[in-house]
Amino acid sequence: MSVGVFDLFSVGIGPSSSHTVGPMRAAAAFAGGLAAAGVLARVAWVSVDLYGSLAATGRGHGTMTAVLLGLEGREPELVLPEEVRERLGAFAAGEPLLLGGVVPLGFGAEDIALHPRTVLPRHTNGMRFAVLDAAGEVLAQETYFSVGGGFIVREGAVEEAAAELESSKALLPHPFRTAAELLGHCAVVGGNFSDVMYANELASRTDAQVREGLLHIRDVMEECKNSALAREGLLPGGLKVRRRAPAWHARLRAEDPDRDPKFWQEWVNLVALAVNEENASGGRVVTAPTNGAAGIIPAVLFYATHYTDAVRTAAPESLPQVVDAIVVKFLLAAGAVGVLFKEQASISGAEVGCQGEVGSASSMAAAGLAEVMGGTPEQVENAAEIAMEHNLGLTCDPVGGLVQIPCIERNAIAAAKAINAAKMALWGDGDHRVSLDEVIITMAETGRDMSTKYKETALGGLAVNVVEC
Repeated sequence: MSVGVFDLFSVGIGPSSSHTVGPMRAAAAFAGGLAAAGVLARVAWVSVDLYGSLAATGRGHGTMTAVLLGLEGREPELVLPEEVRERLGAFAAGEPLLLGGVVPLGFGAEDIALHPRTVLPRHTNGMRFAVLDAAGEVLAQETYFSVGGGFIVREGAVEEAAAELESSKALLPHPFRTAAELLGHCAVVGGNFSDVMYANELASRTDAQVREGLLHIRDVMEECKNSALAREGLLPGGLKVRRRAPAWHARLRAEDPDRDPKFWQEWVNLVALAVNEENASGGRVVTAPTNGAAGIIPAVLFYATHYTDAVRTAAPESLPQVVDAIVVKFLLAAGAVGVLFKEQASISGAEVGCQGEVGSASSMAAAGLAEVMGGTPEQVENAAEIAMEHNLGLTCDPVGGLVQIPCIERNAIAAAKAINAAKMALWGDGDHRVSLDEVIITMAETGRDMSTKYKETALGGLAVNVVEC
């Protein structure tokens, strides 16, 4: 299907969309296929192999446990963190894996084979599943790739998926792959990025479903932030990274009880840190467009719903409706830019480095903010371009393979970049020298040229120069 706003903003669990959400989806799809083929009851053994970046940083990203949960039929959109903790505790106590939720097997995380230096041709995030019967005969075997943002592709279905993508675009009133095409549609509809994206979403959903779905995404982002503010102590994983969000929140409430605009950056930093601390804890988050960059859009959206003129001048009785309208417009505009990155380049840190995750999220957030602040389509495109241009070359080198250092702080820095990019664009007239399409293509080319050790392998950069303990 064509990429829509609800593909880019999906609900899942931390700490990684490509290394946790994607593998869980792939494993669940494989288990579901076994049930559909009628071979589930004959399975006596399961085999799982992880390749490339999934194997290199899988332990820190919870990939192995995500695979186990997926094989039991759990889906990242529906599983709750408490359910994950309960099931992992059961595994640790020696309970068997329930393949497809019904077939008990003596298989655990330690039985998953890791091949960190073997990269399958399609993508560095490769995984292979196989099941055998009691006689050792292979009943089924599938290879999947987790291509960023929780998206998965099954080997052998790449061309089929591409054809489906193109055919589904024919159903859209305003299909686009490039920013130039998107701007052209804006001229036709006499609107902005959000108007084009909204019209496309109406091809598969009602107005109420689009609106309610986007507000639900906002609510999950809010719940994610609030959950982090209630946690104390250290983040899991052994790096002994201290949770900062609760203490920062207490200080901000004391120093800024009336939400003085001079504290806007401190609040934006807080939201970004809180969301990513919750993600690092394996909490429930929204891929925006990935888990590793999940704090940027909520942080900039917080700015949009607290510090923009429309909010500050709204009458108290109309404020909830004003805020909801901003949320819908912001997420639609950001989603439109996300489509451009997904279709022209990549949002996978394992494929193009962190420029594809944090960079694309910063660009999406800048577009959303520029639009709700009254920018023209050309200014919105300029905001997205500025934010991405100044994230080019950003490497993905997580210390210990954990989405903590430098990921958590990086989200706060990128959120501020997005806000600055939007403001810079709005001070211009929309006419600018470098186009968003040129920057997206440059990001893709830079990712191809980037050394593998800087693409979510924990083999270079901070990952090898920072002592873990």
